[in-house]
Amino acid sequence: MTAPATSAIRIIDQQTVWKRFIHLSTLVIEQTRADGRVERLNREVHDHGPAACVLLVDPARQSLILVRQFRPGAFFGGHSDGFLLEVPAGLLDDDAPEAAVAREAMEETGYVVQDVRHLFDIYSSPGTLTERVGCFVARIDATKRDGKGGGVDGEGEDIEIVEMPIDEAYGLIATGGILDAKTIVLLQWLMLHRGEFG
Repeated sequence: MTAPATSAIRIIDQQTVWKRFIHLSTLVIEQTRADGRVERLNREVHDHGPAACVLLVDPARQSLILVRQFRPGAFFGGHSDGFLLEVPAGLLDDDAPEAAVAREAMEETGYVVQDVRHLFDIYSSPGTLTERVGCFVARIDATKRDGKGGGVDGEGEDIEIVEMPIDEAYGLIATGGILDAKTIVLLQWLMLHRGEFG
């Protein structure tokens, strides 16, 4: 993990605290503030690389395919059972984001994606996480699943595949049934662009 150089920010020290699935570093940063004062900040940064996610839309059925899976961070953070409803997503693993979302959609849901479209990139928690997530939308035929889905056994994934009407998914944002940031952002995008999906 290497930070870009800027005139206002300078890394004085960087130490690796932990490196396995994630790379956790402590940083001492020197920041030149807008008023000219220089201040030192001690921060931790969590890095595990870029990711991509995809909203799977069946325009004929006016439905979405989402996945429900256990998320340790949500569980540790107090979410009742740690299972979250979200869009398929995964790390890029050195492949292009478009290839990653096609792979993740097949692994997690068993659906082949069509008309994959990049919408935007987001940082979900830029105060500590380096993860930049490419957000995509794709069409699928929810009546035709080409793979088993459910995740990859060797990666500890045990994923439930959930089809639901688009309007029901919108309603779950307000009731707390969907808490995952990338999923909420993609559903809000769909609210504004639903006419593009029949």
